[in-house]
Amino acid sequence: MAVVVVESPAKAKTINKYLGSDYTVLASYGHVRDLPPKDGSVDTDNDFEMTWEVAADSKKHIRAIAEALKTDDTLILATDPDREGEAISWHLQEALASSIKKGKKVSRVTFNAITKDAVTQAMKNPREIDTPLVEAYLARRALDYLVGFTLSPVLWRKLPGAKSAGRVQSVCLRLIVERELEIEAFDAREYWTVSAALTTPRGQEYEARLTILGGKKLDKFDIPTVEAADLAVQAVTSRTLSVQSVESKPAARNPHPPFMTSTLQQEASRKLGMGAKQCMSTAQRLYEAGHITYMRTDGIDMAPEAVTAARAEITRRFGAPYIPDTPRIYKNKAKNAQEAHECIRPTDMAAAPESLRLTEKDQANLYDLIWKRTIASQMSAARLERTTVDVGSADGQVGLRATGQVVMFDGFLKVYDEGRDDEGEDDARLPQIMQGEAATPRAGAFKAAFAKSRNADQGAVLDSVSDTRHAAAVISPNAAILASQSFTQPPPRYTEATLVKRMEELGIGRPSTYASVLSTIQDREYVRKDKNRLIPEDKGRLVTAFLTNFFRRYVEYDFTADLETQLDDVSAGERDYKEVLSRFWRDFSAAIAETADLRITEVLDKIDEFLSPHLYPLRADGSDPRVCPTCGNGRLHLKTARSGSAFIGCGNYPECRYTRPLSGGEDGGSADGRILGVDAAGLQISLRAGRFGPYVQRGEATEEQPKPDRASLPKGWGGDSLTLERALDLLGLPRLIGPHPEDSQPVEAGIGRYGPYIKHGSVYANIPEVEEVFIIGMNRAMEVLAQKASRGRGASAPAEPIKALGAHPDGGEIQVMPGRYGPYVKWEKVNATLPKDIAPEDVTLEQALELIAAKGGAKKKAAPKAAAKKAPAKKAAPTKKAAAKPAAAAKPAAAKKPAAKAATAKKPAKPKD
Repeated sequence: MAVVVVESPAKAKTINKYLGSDYTVLASYGHVRDLPPKDGSVDTDNDFEMTWEVAADSKKHIRAIAEALKTDDTLILATDPDREGEAISWHLQEALASSIKKGKKVSRVTFNAITKDAVTQAMKNPREIDTPLVEAYLARRALDYLVGFTLSPVLWRKLPGAKSAGRVQSVCLRLIVERELEIEAFDAREYWTVSAALTTPRGQEYEARLTILGGKKLDKFDIPTVEAADLAVQAVTSRTLSVQSVESKPAARNPHPPFMTSTLQQEASRKLGMGAKQCMSTAQRLYEAGHITYMRTDGIDMAPEAVTAARAEITRRFGAPYIPDTPRIYKNKAKNAQEAHECIRPTDMAAAPESLRLTEKDQANLYDLIWKRTIASQMSAARLERTTVDVGSADGQVGLRATGQVVMFDGFLKVYDEGRDDEGEDDARLPQIMQGEAATPRAGAFKAAFAKSRNADQGAVLDSVSDTRHAAAVISPNAAILASQSFTQPPPRYTEATLVKRMEELGIGRPSTYASVLSTIQDREYVRKDKNRLIPEDKGRLVTAFLTNFFRRYVEYDFTADLETQLDDVSAGERDYKEVLSRFWRDFSAAIAETADLRITEVLDKIDEFLSPHLYPLRADGSDPRVCPTCGNGRLHLKTARSGSAFIGCGNYPECRYTRPLSGGEDGGSADGRILGVDAAGLQISLRAGRFGPYVQRGEATEEQPKPDRASLPKGWGGDSLTLERALDLLGLPRLIGPHPEDSQPVEAGIGRYGPYIKHGSVYANIPEVEEVFIIGMNRAMEVLAQKASRGRGASAPAEPIKALGAHPDGGEIQVMPGRYGPYVKWEKVNATLPKDIAPEDVTLEQALELIAAKGGAKKKAAPKAAAKKAPAKKAAPTKKAAAKPAAAAKPAAAKKPAAKAATAKKPAKPKD
C-alpha cells in the first residue's frame, strides 16, 4: 500500500481512479510551507539559513497525510514536473519528517500528462528528489524575499504611496513605464501616400501604390505636404500607364511549433483576449482533467508517440497531401534542459474540441487553440505564389507597384494560423495581369474614401467630388487616384502578449512566473489595463524613477537576465546556490545602506529631475516650461499626495494653487482645476487634484465661504471623461429621495467612506453600485432599508443567489452568493470564498465541490456517522480528520491560532514577483 501526494483534489480524484484501491491519493493543496512574511526569515548572517512555516490552512492537509502514513509504508510524491513541483515535494518530505520513520520509503515520480498510461508508467520509474532543482528554488525564493523585504520598506519610507518592489516585478514595470515615456516623447511626422485604382483589359480590378516620381524612387517622407501630394496626383493623372513587368515567385510558409507556456499566453491574449493569469488558470483545469499535458513548460519538443498520433489524425481528417514526408522535429531552445519538458499538447490527438463537449467556454476555447496549434505543427507547409506588378509611364517619370500573394496549397493554414501583434506583409490577391498590357484608371473608385476622409477632417457632407483637395486627402478629377495623409505612429503600448514576448526575449523571469508578475503589478495599482493595453499609473512611474536612480543595477535588463542564468546553472548542478546568494547580497545590502540618510524631499527632487523632459515639455512660445502658468513667478515641482498619487504643483502654494496631473501635460489641469462649466448660479465647476485624489469644486474660496463645496470622484470614475452634468450630480449629494412613508423623515442617497448608501434617520444601508445613488427611487430605497432591518446590523444587499449550481452528492443545493467580502459558494452551513481569478458567473459545480471540500464540507457530512471512528487511517485521511483526535494533540494547534492570524495580517505587504 502507498500514499500518493499531488497538489490538487481534482488531480487526486483523477489519479486515484487510474491507480485503484492499492493507493491512497491525497492533495497537498499547493505549497504547504513558505517563508514567514517578517524580517529574519532568511538569515543573511548565518549562511542564508531559511526559516519555514507551515501555513495555517496546510496543517490539516499535512495531518491527513501523516495519518495515512501510520498504516502505509510508502510515500510517493507526485507533484508537478517542474521546479515548483520539486520544491513542493521537498517541503512535504521535510514537513512529514516525524512521520517518515525507519523502514518507510519515500520516492518521487513525475508525469507530463494525467492519463492512465502516463501515470502508471511514472509509478514504475520512481526516483529521489532532484536536489539541484530544489536548490534553484531555494535560491530564487531567497532572492525574491531579500529584494522584496529589504527594498519595499525603503520604498515605503522614501516614496509615499509605493507598495512594494520585486526582483522581476520591478524590471517588468520598468519596461511598461519606459514604453510610455517613448510614446510621450514621440514627435509625429507627416507623410503622404498615393494610390491608383486600375483595371486590366479584361475588366479585373487591382490597386497600386506610387513608388517612382520624377524618375526617382520615393522614400517614405518624400511627399511631406498636401501641396506635394497634389502635384503627385497630377503627375499620375496626366500620364498613360501600362504594365512594365510581372514577377511571380513561389514561396512556402512552415507551421509554428507547438505551444510552450509563454507562446500559449501570447496567443490566448491575441485570439481569445485572455490575460496571462486567466490563461494559466484555464490551462490548469484542462491539465487536471487529463485533456492536455503539463502547461508550465519551456519546451517545444513532442513525444514520438504524440507525433505519430498527430500524423495519423491529420491523414484521417485531411488526407496524405497534408502530411510531410518526415515528422517535424522542433529544437528545444530552453536554457535549462532539466526544465525543458514536453510542449503543451492534447493528451489524445483524436479528441477534437467538438468531441470533448467542454461546458466552460474558456476551457473549450483554449483547448481548441491548443489542439489546432498542435495538429498544425505536424502538417505540410503552405505553398504560396508572391506576385509583384510594376506599372509605369512611357517616359519613366511615374511608377506604381502592386503586390499580392495567392495560396496555391493551404497546408497547415487549413487548420491554424498564428495571430500577429502588428500588421504584416500584404496578403491581397491579384487578378491575372500580363506584361505590356494597359493599366486603365478606374473612374470613381476612391469617391467614397475621399468623402469619408473629408467628413472626418471638416465635418462637412460631400455629395459629389467637385472639390478635389482638403487637409487630409487629394483626389484626381476622375476619382481614380487618391493621395492620403498619414503620420508616423509612436510605439504601441504593451499588451500582456507583447510584454511576455519582450520579457522572454530579454531573458527576464521564466515562463511559469509571467502570469503572477503581471497580476502583481496590476494588483499594486502600478499599472492598469485599458482595452487590453498596459498603461503605467503615477505610482508605477514614481517607483520606476526611484529604482532607476537609486538602485539602477537591480532593474537593469542584463543584470536580471544574468541572474536568471545563474539560477538555471544552479538547477543544472553547475553552481552553488549559496554562492549566488552571497555575491548578490554583498552588493545589494551596500546599495540599501546608501539610501539610509535620504530625505523624501531629496528623493522627489531626484525623480523630478529624472522625469523633467516628460513632466515639463518645451512650450511653443519658448518660455521656461517650469514657470507656473498661473502666478507667473512660482516654479513647478513634483509633489505626492498622501494617497500615493503624484501631481505637478506650484512652489508658491498656498498663495497659488496651480496643479495638474503627472502625465496629462499642461492641458491636464490648471491652477484652479480644469474648468468643466458653470452652474445655474454662474459659479465655475472645476476638477482638481488633491491630497486624497481628484475632486470637483464649486466656485472659489472666499471670506464668506472659506470652504467651497467639494466632492471626491468615486473609485472607477476617470477625470478625463468627467462632464459638467456628472460633476453637478456629485456636488448635489446627498440626494433627497423623499419623506419616509411612515415617519416622514427624509430618506437620502449619498456616497460615504464605505461606498454608496441610503440613509433614514440614523440608519445607513449600503447599496451595491455608485450609479444607483443618482437614480434610486423610494420603492427601491424602502426595499434596501427593509433588508437592512431584517438582516440586522451591517447587512444591506439582498441575499439572492448569483447562480444555482445544482445538488451536492451528499444532498442539498449549492449556490453562488454575494457577500460582504466578495462572492462565495454556499452549501448548507459551509461558505467557501471564491478565488479572485474566478468570476461568480463562471463557477462550475466541480469547482464548487473542490472549494467546499477544501473548506471542510466533507467532514461536516461525515461527522454523524459513528462508524467513521473505526475506519482505517488511510480511509479517514481523504475526509480530513474523520477519525477522532486525542485532546492533547488538539490543544497546541488551538494555542497557535492567534500567531497564524498575525502572520496572515501581514501577507498583503508581502512582495511577489
